[in-house]
Amino acid sequence: MTAGRFPVRQFFEGLVGVRALPYLLHLRPMEWPIMSAHFLVGTLLASGWSLRTWPTLLGWLVFVVLMNGGTLAINSAFDQDEGDIGYLKAPPKPPDHLVAFSSVLLGASTVLGFLLPLPFALINVSCVVMSILYSVPPVRLKARAGWDLLINCLGFGLLTPLAGWALTGRPFSRAILLASSGFAFLFATLYPMTQIYQVAEDSRRGDRTLVIQVGVGRSLALALVAALLAHGCFAAGVLAMGRTPLFLFPSMLAWIAVLLPWLRGWRSWTDRQHETGMYWGLGAWAVTDLSLLALLWP
Repeated sequence: MTAGRFPVRQFFEGLVGVRALPYLLHLRPMEWPIMSAHFLVGTLLASGWSLRTWPTLLGWLVFVVLMNGGTLAINSAFDQDEGDIGYLKAPPKPPDHLVAFSSVLLGASTVLGFLLPLPFALINVSCVVMSILYSVPPVRLKARAGWDLLINCLGFGLLTPLAGWALTGRPFSRAILLASSGFAFLFATLYPMTQIYQVAEDSRRGDRTLVIQVGVGRSLALALVAALLAHGCFAAGVLAMGRTPLFLFPSMLAWIAVLLPWLRGWRSWTDRQHETGMYWGLGAWAVTDLSLLALLWP
């Protein structure tokens, strides 16, 4: 058990018990703030501060905790990683019933989603289906270069802010469709970052991920191109609202500050440095979220 190395884990082990702790950890709650922020960007752009408390909380539970948590848990169940994985250092061995546990979460997410507006429910169901196709054999799209990228760009990048918007019941605007398309490209920037430090483990399993197929250097070059395309979509969304996109400059600068040093130095970087680079990428994503909230606020 890894709880002794991490005081927070010791605390939660005392709350849920030693047998339940691995189930909680494989939901990767460290990602929930990131997923919550991206989800709520859509909600805030739809309604500003005029949020309805209970539908918003239920939508958050359905999409972030149950759907996304179940997605990450079922991924852990089939990956059987031994080293660090995204948002979880020194992961405990996946428990025996993790597949069943994650399946219950995904099923509950599907059912509860239909208590909310239909567009939200349909987006949520689409994400549940993609979660299964992504991780579960024999399809297991995460092991197929290109498909792994597409699923993540659609699920996290495009559909997460659209789900947050759909939660309000408002019809989609041109600006949110363009901004969400930009986030799809932006996840094509972030996704290689999540794989580079896991190349050894993915190769051991026989997974042919994007980074393994095209190489680290080309993956980072692809990430830079995707960041430029993303900001083109963001600029189009801002212009669709009759506003100036000049204030996207901090966002683009943040991504360049992450990617250019990585492109120059990746050959000499350790796996720990590559993992740190991924977290710097998440910081750049936060700058993008804040920039778009300021530019597209209703």
